[in-house]
Amino acid sequence: MKISLIDPLEVDREIIENHKEKIESLGHEFEYFEESTGSDEEKIERLKDTDIAIITNKPLTSQVINNTKLDLIDVAFTGVDHVDLEACKEKGIKVLNASGYSDDSVAELVIGLTISVLRKFNENRGNIFDGENNYLLGELIKGKTFGVIGTGNIGSKLIDLLSVFGCKIIAYSRTEKEEIKAKGVEYVDLPTLLKESDIVSLHIPNNKETKGFLGSEELDLMKEGAVLINCARGAVVDNDYLAKLLNEDKLRAGIDVFDMEPPLPEDYPLRNAKNVILTNHVAFYTKEAMEIRADIVFDNLYQYLEGNIVNEIKL
Repeated sequence: MKISLIDPLEVDREIIENHKEKIESLGHEFEYFEESTGSDEEKIERLKDTDIAIITNKPLTSQVINNTKLDLIDVAFTGVDHVDLEACKEKGIKVLNASGYSDDSVAELVIGLTISVLRKFNENRGNIFDGENNYLLGELIKGKTFGVIGTGNIGSKLIDLLSVFGCKIIAYSRTEKEEIKAKGVEYVDLPTLLKESDIVSLHIPNNKETKGFLGSEELDLMKEGAVLINCARGAVVDNDYLAKLLNEDKLRAGIDVFDMEPPLPEDYPLRNAKNVILTNHVAFYTKEAMEIRADIVFDNLYQYLEGNIVNEIKL
C-alpha cells in the first residue's frame, strides 16, 4: 500500500523518519510532506495512487476525495467535520480519528480563557499599552457555578481541573455517567444549566444534531454577565446572536473556535464584539498534544495494516 502524510504532524522529524522506516520494513510505501497546502489540486496530486491518507485539521473536500482511490483516511484530529464524510461514505472510505490526544490541552485552555475573562485581560492590555482607564476589578472562579455541556473525555478532564477551584459544577449531557456523578457533579437539563451557571463551557461535536445548539433562545436563558467558553466547535453556537449579547453587556465570552478557520473577515461579528477574548483555534495545540497525536495516528495505521479498525468514525 501507499501511505501519504499530506500535512505536517509538528513533531520532531526523527519521529516521522522512524515511522517511515517501520512502514517500509512492512513492505509499504510512505511519503510525507513538510508543509500543508490549501489547494485542492495540490492535495489531489499528493494523494495520487495513495491508498491511505493521513491528514490533520485541514479541509478535505469531495472534489479531492472523489479524485482519489483511497481506502482509509487517518485523521490526526478529534473532530472530522472538515472531511466530506458523505463523499467518504459514497466511496466506501473508512475514516479514523485521534480522539483523546488533546484532552488536557483543551481543558487547560478553558481554564485559561475563563480566568482571562474574569480578570479582564483585554482591559488590562488597553490600560498598559493604549493609555485607557478601564475598571479592572476581577472575579474568582471560586464560589461560582460552572456548567459543563458534554461530559466526554474533555468535559471530564475539565471537571477534574475545576475540582480544585472551589466552584459548584453542574453538567448537561445526552448520556449521564456514574463516574461523573461520583465526582460530585450534578446533571441537570439544559435550560437549568444555562439559567444557573455563572460560567458555561461547551464540549460537544459539530454535527447535524448539534449545529446551532446554543441559539438565541438558549443564549437568552443565560444569566446577565455570565461567561460562555467555546473551545469545541464554532458552529454549535449562533455567533451572530452571541455577538449581539456581548455588545449589549449581557454576556462575556472566551472563544477559540468560529464558523470558519481564521483569519476572520473584518465584518465577522465576534471579531468586533465587546466583552470577548479570542484565541486562534489553539486549544488542542501544545507540544505534548502533538506528540500524543502522532502516537495515536500511527497506532491507528498499524492496527489497520494488521486488519484491525480502531477509532473509526461511523458514516
